[in-house]
Amino acid sequence: MKTIVSPELLAELRQLDACTLANAIETFHERLRNEGFVNGSVRCLFPQLKPVAGYAATVKIRGSAPPTASGPYQDRTDWWDYIRSLPSPRVVVVEDDATRVGLGSLLGGVHVNILKALDCVAAVTNGSVRDIPAAEELGFQLFAGNVAVSHAYVHIVEFGGPVEIGGLKIASGDLLHGDLHGVQSIPLELAEKIPPVAARIMARRRELIALCQSPDFSLEKLRQAVANQNS
Repeated sequence: MKTIVSPELLAELRQLDACTLANAIETFHERLRNEGFVNGSVRCLFPQLKPVAGYAATVKIRGSAPPTASGPYQDRTDWWDYIRSLPSPRVVVVEDDATRVGLGSLLGGVHVNILKALDCVAAVTNGSVRDIPAAEELGFQLFAGNVAVSHAYVHIVEFGGPVEIGGLKIASGDLLHGDLHGVQSIPLELAEKIPPVAARIMARRRELIALCQSPDFSLEKLRQAVANQNS
């Protein structure tokens, strides 16, 4: 089991917007600035909702094509036990490995209610989601490649292993954060150090914005303020 953070620290991380969080993580030089986040192929469906943070429950699905054997794919419920084995809150991460990614959706009105009951706060997928009003009514955040009308022949092929969503490799138990800007991972070893760094970044940003909006604004003052912040 990976290290987990305290509920209090998790609450602090949820107060940060994704951009400030990314800026704070950059200061530790633990990864490149073009790594650690899901790219623009996956979008936030409910930008009005507050940021979410939780531990990744990873799943792989397929199902754009009918099964080769007779009869439908059998539903699986064992992945619910896997989700419950992880610390909460949880973020379900679904990699669609089908030949036609996103043609059918695993995540619809019933499943988001099940996931909500399992203390999941969001789902992230390179594939599709559906029954959008049901998720929005629950306050259950969705990050997806697209929306779909059908579940097609979707079935779970494995869970608990590594997945990749929008260029971000995610392992079971990774700490994830998401808001209207997108999803990123939080290195667990840095989590406790991030809030004070983020507070300093926000304070510097407020100072520069205040100067830009001041009637006394000048380029000379702006250059001096930037120099002072970088010193």
